[in-house]
Amino acid sequence: MSVKSKNLSVVTPSRRAAKDRPPLSRDRALRAAVWLADEGGLAAVTMRAVAAALQVEAMSLYHHVSGKADLLDGMVDVVFAEFTVPVAGSPWRSQMRGRCSSVRRVLGVHGWAVGLLDSRSQPGPATLRHHDAVLGCLRADGFSVSEAGSAIAVLDAFTYGFAVQERSLPVGPGESEGDLTAAIVAAMPAGAYPHLVELATERVMQPGYDFGDEFEVGLALVLDGLAHLPGPSARPPAPS
Repeated sequence: MSVKSKNLSVVTPSRRAAKDRPPLSRDRALRAAVWLADEGGLAAVTMRAVAAALQVEAMSLYHHVSGKADLLDGMVDVVFAEFTVPVAGSPWRSQMRGRCSSVRRVLGVHGWAVGLLDSRSQPGPATLRHHDAVLGCLRADGFSVSEAGSAIAVLDAFTYGFAVQERSLPVGPGESEGDLTAAIVAAMPAGAYPHLVELATERVMQPGYDFGDEFEVGLALVLDGLAHLPGPSARPPAPS
């Protein structure tokens, strides 16, 4: 028996799947874009690719994201939301150490974001909230406005730069930094680069060496330097 009716709706498997999916939103679109970038770099992020990942029509995205530039703005904001937010009133040194360590950790996951973090002319609320909190923490602990600005610039230059360098190391799967360095040293002309060979053999090629450990050494040097600015150094040294 067949039933003909204009009001009859047939729920096919594809319609049922669409019905069960969460409604499309800006947040879902941004998180899909971040996932695509994590998997394939920024080149993998297009409006069409995001729509495909969400199993929606590309045109439907434009109700939530105005275009590629807006998508990038939002993706950066998603990354900033993952950073540890410093707390004003707590010792600046420990707060900056925790904040910078979290930035490095997050950029280890979202490496594509390093060059985008401070490139947006329309930063989102998480980005603005983070920068405001960093400034607030420094200002509350004695930094002048100028000193706080300098501190952020130096800390970000070190942290972002380290993240780029760490991500760029040509260490293959199953290979250690010592293995890579040993191969480089073996290819050097004998006696041509004595200081490089010294560093390689006495440090990098030693068991347990990890380039990532250099981050804490460098960050401590930066924090020590900032502690000598007139504002923060006017008080007893903050505990680290």
